[in-house]
Amino acid sequence: MNEPLIQLKGISKSFGNNKVLDNVDLTIYRGEALAIIGPSGTGKSTVLRIIAGLTPADEGEIYIQGVRREGLIEDGADAVGIGMVFQQAALFDSLTVEENVGFLLYQYSKLPKRRIRELVHEKLDMVGLPGIASRYPSELSGGMRKRVSFARAIMSNPENPKDGAEVLLYDEPTAGLDPIASTVIEDLIRQLQSTQGVCSTYAIVTHQDSTIRRTADQIVFLYQGKVQWQGTANEIHQTEHPLIKQFISGSVEGPIQVAG
Repeated sequence: MNEPLIQLKGISKSFGNNKVLDNVDLTIYRGEALAIIGPSGTGKSTVLRIIAGLTPADEGEIYIQGVRREGLIEDGADAVGIGMVFQQAALFDSLTVEENVGFLLYQYSKLPKRRIRELVHEKLDMVGLPGIASRYPSELSGGMRKRVSFARAIMSNPENPKDGAEVLLYDEPTAGLDPIASTVIEDLIRQLQSTQGVCSTYAIVTHQDSTIRRTADQIVFLYQGKVQWQGTANEIHQTEHPLIKQFISGSVEGPIQVAG
């Protein structure tokens, strides 16, 4: 087995009196396609934000390629680049697609605008959206907005290749999409890792069965702030674990407490 790319050790996180993560251990290896699943409110998105360096853990340690992270992402560069695709795409409504995708380069690089525009068009082609750079987010469908957010996440400065995202984190990328749009997104997630080789590794939070089946090789199940089960995509449909059986079947009967 390869050396771990990302390790969470004893991670805990509370919001007020609500402890959403309780001594969580999680390891992600290079080349892995990991799905983090579980009922709503069990800390799945919080795990992604902690990995991304956007939210601090209350307790525990985070290692990126064997190097312990101190503080948040703005406090120092990680050993590998990590990008995040947010659930609601998180585009700036007042900016064009080009300005959204190239935002960091326009703001922080010394690249000429012409070169940034070329890079934007290159990334839009990669996510299957040529010719839309001048549009605004309000002119796009939900699936198109998601793909624009993918293009932004994989944007990097060719003058600083280490800034590129080797790891992508996807927070509910198919939420609210129809089955066809979901399939487009699921295929794109796989293509960015394999065919196009943009990122070597990704972790995805999802509730959607098709997304689990089509994008995950390894699966971690979170419930009540803890990792309750982990295994492969094939094993999840064969296990007799009561939490997994209830979650996959969607039954209201079982150990998972259903909110009234």
